[in-house]
Amino acid sequence: MIAIGADHRGFKLKEEIKKYLTEKEIEFEDFGTESTEIAHYPQIASKVAKEVQSGNADKGILICASGGGMATVANKFKGIRCECCDSEESAKEAKSHNNINILALPAKKLDISVAVQTIRAWLGVEFLNGRYLERLKMIEDIENENMK
Repeated sequence: MIAIGADHRGFKLKEEIKKYLTEKEIEFEDFGTESTEIAHYPQIASKVAKEVQSGNADKGILICASGGGMATVANKFKGIRCECCDSEESAKEAKSHNNINILALPAKKLDISVAVQTIRAWLGVEFLNGRYLERLKMIEDIENENMK
């Protein structure tokens, strides 16, 4: 299951992404917001990150204007690896090299077709393991040392 959330700037793109996920029969749960009225991205990102961190969701998608704010908040949670991606190529690399479990999308840069291509790439590529697994272990060690 994918946990999805957006602030007011990402709301419209989130609604389009939900249509795509429904069409492809990809299970998701929406964690807000429900309109274009101001919503605070740290609250939405926290909800999605907690769902992924707890294992209630396998993956997450976060959308705000730049994608950066959502990614910053999500990465405050131990075990979360979130990157802001704005293309098929960036999503493939983020997943294959860093095994990201939350994808952040910049609503101000993406139309629905590019957003769908980015999501499809992220969902479709496998983590490469090998030296990348060693790097993830390093990240885990850093988390254990600094996230008490």
